[in-house]
Amino acid sequence: MEDTTGLVERVKAALDEVRPALQMDGGDVQFLGFDDGVVRVRLLGACGGCPMAAMTLVGFVEERVRQRVPEVRQVVSA
Repeated sequence: MEDTTGLVERVKAALDEVRPALQMDGGDVQFLGFDDGVVRVRLLGACGGCPMAAMTLVGFVEERVRQRVPEVRQVVSA
Protein backbone atom coordinates (compact mmCIF):
# COMPACT_ATOMS: atom_id res chain seq x y z
CA MET A 1 0.00 0.00 0.00
CA GLU A 2 1.23 3.48 -0.87
CA ASP A 3 2.21 5.71 2.03
CA THR A 4 0.71 9.13 2.65
CA THR A 5 3.81 10.86 1.27
CA GLY A 6 3.29 9.19 -2.11
CA LEU A 7 -0.36 10.20 -2.15
CA VAL A 8 0.50 13.79 -1.30
CA GLU A 9 3.04 13.91 -4.12
CA ARG A 10 0.44 12.59 -6.58
CA VAL A 11 -2.09 15.18 -5.35
CA LYS A 12 0.47 17.97 -5.77
CA ALA A 13 1.26 16.74 -9.29
CA ALA A 14 -2.46 16.82 -10.15
CA LEU A 15 -2.70 20.36 -8.79
CA ASP A 16 0.29 21.31 -10.94
CA GLU A 17 -1.72 20.15 -13.96
CA VAL A 18 -4.61 22.53 -13.21
CA ARG A 19 -2.43 25.43 -12.09
CA PRO A 20 -1.73 26.87 -15.60
CA ALA A 21 -5.46 27.17 -16.37
CA LEU A 22 -6.07 28.96 -13.07
CA GLN A 23 -3.09 31.24 -13.63
CA MET A 24 -4.43 32.22 -17.07
CA ASP A 25 -7.38 33.77 -15.21
CA GLY A 26 -5.17 35.48 -12.60
CA GLY A 27 -5.58 32.80 -9.94
CA ASP A 28 -3.73 29.89 -8.40
CA VAL A 29 -4.20 26.99 -6.01
CA GLN A 30 -2.21 26.24 -2.87
CA PHE A 31 -2.02 22.76 -1.33
CA LEU A 32 -2.69 22.90 2.42
CA GLY A 33 -3.01 19.27 3.42
CA PHE A 34 -4.41 15.79 2.93
CA ASP A 35 -6.19 13.74 5.57
CA ASP A 36 -8.55 10.77 5.35
CA GLY A 37 -9.25 11.19 1.64
CA VAL A 38 -9.86 14.94 1.84
CA VAL A 39 -7.52 17.43 0.16
CA ARG A 40 -7.48 20.95 1.60
CA VAL A 41 -6.52 23.76 -0.77
CA ARG A 42 -6.72 27.54 -0.91
CA LEU A 43 -7.71 29.32 -4.10
CA LEU A 44 -5.51 32.38 -4.56
CA GLY A 45 -5.53 35.58 -6.58
CA ALA A 46 -8.55 36.20 -8.75
CA CYS A 47 -9.86 32.71 -7.94
CA GLY A 48 -9.99 33.47 -4.23
CA GLY A 49 -12.71 36.09 -4.51
CA CYS A 50 -14.44 34.92 -7.66
CA PRO A 51 -18.16 34.14 -7.48
CA MET A 52 -17.42 31.02 -9.56
CA ALA A 53 -14.79 29.75 -7.08
CA ALA A 54 -17.00 26.93 -5.75
CA MET A 55 -17.70 25.69 -9.26
CA THR A 56 -14.01 25.93 -10.16
CA LEU A 57 -13.08 23.99 -7.05
CA VAL A 58 -15.53 21.12 -7.53
CA GLY A 59 -15.98 21.07 -11.30
CA PHE A 60 -12.39 21.55 -12.29
CA VAL A 61 -9.86 21.14 -9.47
CA GLU A 62 -11.58 18.28 -7.62
CA GLU A 63 -12.49 16.48 -10.83
CA ARG A 64 -8.89 16.53 -12.09
CA VAL A 65 -7.39 15.53 -8.74
CA ARG A 66 -9.83 12.62 -8.35
CA GLN A 67 -9.03 11.43 -11.89
CA ARG A 68 -5.32 11.33 -11.07
CA VAL A 69 -5.63 10.19 -7.43
CA PRO A 70 -8.71 7.96 -6.97
CA GLU A 71 -8.03 7.71 -3.23
CA VAL A 72 -9.18 11.33 -2.89
CA ARG A 73 -12.83 11.59 -1.84
CA GLN A 74 -13.15 15.36 -1.82
CA VAL A 75 -11.27 18.62 -2.36
CA VAL A 76 -12.25 21.46 -0.03
CA SER A 77 -11.26 25.09 0.20
CA ALA A 78 -9.87 26.27 3.51
